[in-house]
Amino acid sequence: MPEHSFTNKLINEKSPYLLQHAHNPVNWYPWGQEAFEKAKSEDKLLLVSIGYATCHWCHVMERESFEDPELALYLNKHFVPVKVDREERPDVDKIHMDALHALGQQGGWPLNMFLTPEGKPVTGGTYFPPKPMYGRKSFRELLENLVFIWENEREKIYSTADEITSHLQQQAVPSYNGLPELNWEVEEKAVAQFQESFDSRHGGFNQQPQNKFPPSMGLMHLLRHYDRTGNAMSLEMVEKTLQKMFAGGIYDQLGGGLSRYSTDYEWLVPHFEKMLYDNSLFIWALIETFQVTRNPLYETAVRDVLTYVARDMTSPQGAFFSAEDADSEGVEGKFYLWSKAEVTEILGAETGKLACAYWDITEKGNFESSNIPNRPMSDEEVAELFNITTEEMQVQLRSAREKLLAVRSQRIRPLLDDKVLTSWNALMISAFARAARVFEDTDFEMRAVRAADFIFENLRDESGRLLRRWRDGEARYPAYLCDHAQLATACLDLYETTYDPEWFRKAVELSQEINRLFRNDDGPYYDTGIDGETLLTRNAEGYDGVEPSGNSSVTNAFLRLRSYGLSPEFYSDAQRILRSFAPHLEQVGVSFSAMLGALHFSLSEPKEIVISGRRGDPETEALLKEVRSEFHPNIVVAFVENGESPETEKIIPLASGRVMVNERATAYVCQNQTCQLPVHSIKELRKLLN
Repeated sequence: MPEHSFTNKLINEKSPYLLQHAHNPVNWYPWGQEAFEKAKSEDKLLLVSIGYATCHWCHVMERESFEDPELALYLNKHFVPVKVDREERPDVDKIHMDALHALGQQGGWPLNMFLTPEGKPVTGGTYFPPKPMYGRKSFRELLENLVFIWENEREKIYSTADEITSHLQQQAVPSYNGLPELNWEVEEKAVAQFQESFDSRHGGFNQQPQNKFPPSMGLMHLLRHYDRTGNAMSLEMVEKTLQKMFAGGIYDQLGGGLSRYSTDYEWLVPHFEKMLYDNSLFIWALIETFQVTRNPLYETAVRDVLTYVARDMTSPQGAFFSAEDADSEGVEGKFYLWSKAEVTEILGAETGKLACAYWDITEKGNFESSNIPNRPMSDEEVAELFNITTEEMQVQLRSAREKLLAVRSQRIRPLLDDKVLTSWNALMISAFARAARVFEDTDFEMRAVRAADFIFENLRDESGRLLRRWRDGEARYPAYLCDHAQLATACLDLYETTYDPEWFRKAVELSQEINRLFRNDDGPYYDTGIDGETLLTRNAEGYDGVEPSGNSSVTNAFLRLRSYGLSPEFYSDAQRILRSFAPHLEQVGVSFSAMLGALHFSLSEPKEIVISGRRGDPETEALLKEVRSEFHPNIVVAFVENGESPETEKIIPLASGRVMVNERATAYVCQNQTCQLPVHSIKELRKLLN
């Protein structure tokens, strides 16, 4: 007797999400020509169901509907069902999410859209229950209604499909329109929007109904505003938010790492899945806040998250996995749940009391709902309660954490989505590289380099074309704009950490590929390459959602390359992107935070720094530390090993001819390719930087 009663065409895929559905009774097809040809030949609508491996409500709908043989029989008879992993195919997801928005519905996953055989969206939604509830029709009712309309009133379906398609095609690419250059007023408007929605009690921004998402890109924008203006409110919003998140249930107090979002405004009850991109951007924001404040709490947080990533999210080859699921044994959050009795038994009475007070573990557990520990009291308040110093308390808690983590590690873990995505890896490479630079940590540097080496060795095809996804020995899907642009940014971060010119060369090569594959002379860059699959639309996105958009990352990378003295076209290309999204930046800047960071860099007229000296020499290291560890968001830095960096001087125009003066470590500070007199001391360098 076979192990599984059903097997469909997803069985040959590598995506963990698609493989989760490979034994559904639904006759799933992967996205591709075969499914569309079947729909045309059998005169059926397609159901395109989009999700990802760690999506909780995707699991719920699978259990309730897609594993139901009776419903599957009806679905297979009247539709051609197609499954898509949104993380492998963000281009397909983008089109259908935009179609859902065009229907006036809120987006999310699972995303279930119905298409004509020609691939035009008709209707759809997110989660559909098995019975009418939550104000929604049952999934079966929806299917039956569509079948009736398809068989009896087909003109309605095609009329709607044509209308949605026309709308999508009109909205696919913002137009350049020769808009004037943007100024600081745009940044001020965005900061005002953040202030309006800021939660002064709990931190974060109340921009989503019921939920709070990590606003890391917005926090980095606020840090730049504080640096430029000295506005204390901007810094307060950043610190309040980071501290509340790090102390709350959204943060895994035992194992480290940030969950996807909080289901309340207090950061207490998370949606438990952990995504690589959230943790990467959280690290970016923590590092910058440490640079501004020098508060050691932020360094502790950075090291804690990176320890989690190194332990639980890193492949044996050094690449970074995508996500951890919210569910364990079919229950959301079960892996993270503790009872007071369990904690006391593991730690003993005295330490158990301290741990329960510190993490707010009551007789009902961490929370009445399945949640990880949270922090209701400050360190000082807990230490005072137990009549010990905060230092003594932390020693006990470190031991307690290790013991509890050891016990938790024996539990059945949530699913690990072990695919490797280029853009998400690039974000974490930047996180490790920046942490290595600021905290002088060679292990962080090694991990950043190792992951980048993996990408370049394993995620390119025979022609050298960058690819999107690697899993189980297979690299697949032409990489998107975001993959190229974020990897270029990561290479620049690696250069400014290692000063190995090979990383700079790779950043330039990726930028040249961006112009070859994605260029749009009349506006922003396309998300998909000229060699990509022809879809309903070819989009050019600027919205900074869960990660920086491809266009935001391109703008940042191109502006940095221009500051290193490369072609002026990099600057003009970046300005074209900014002008294309000018209306969005002016009206809803909070949703374009990474692009606002690029605008800030541009308007600040960045300073170009070259340090010439010998590594290991105290004077050289002191100058490097000043530009590496302090908060200077609007500089680029090159290093020239005196008389021994011909490759650096060859490929980085800014570095050409920069030698030590009088055999002393020397700093050159330039702006707009015009340089001040070289200096040797920290005091002189700091004066020029500020």
